[in-house]
Amino acid sequence: MKKSINEKVQEFLDEIMMIDDEKFKILQILREIVFANYPKTEERIMYGGIMFSFEEDFGGLFIRKNHISFEFINGFTMNDPKKLLEGTGKYRRHLKIKNLADIENKEVDFFVKQAKLKI
Repeated sequence: MKKSINEKVQEFLDEIMMIDDEKFKILQILREIVFANYPKTEERIMYGGIMFSFEEDFGGLFIRKNHISFEFINGFTMNDPKKLLEGTGKYRRHLKIKNLADIENKEVDFFVKQAKLKI
């Protein structure tokens, strides 16, 4: 994965790489999925994580103690036939990514493809 063009995002990634190699690898793969679907996505540090925007914010990655949370701003509108999204708030839904296998098991690409369509 290429480095972020946002200096603060790259500093954040560098820090995670030094602290937790597995979370760093997961973050990089999740970012690759976002940029593969939306190459013109911009990323920035916000709320202590990486926020993605393409005209408007559509989601973000947040490091938690035991997982990475992939938050979708309008997740409540997403097609979720397997009930993989978590959260009961008015709009947001998230996927808890605990390991590399969860990226496929929780169908991250399926939800990222929907994310921008829902803004």
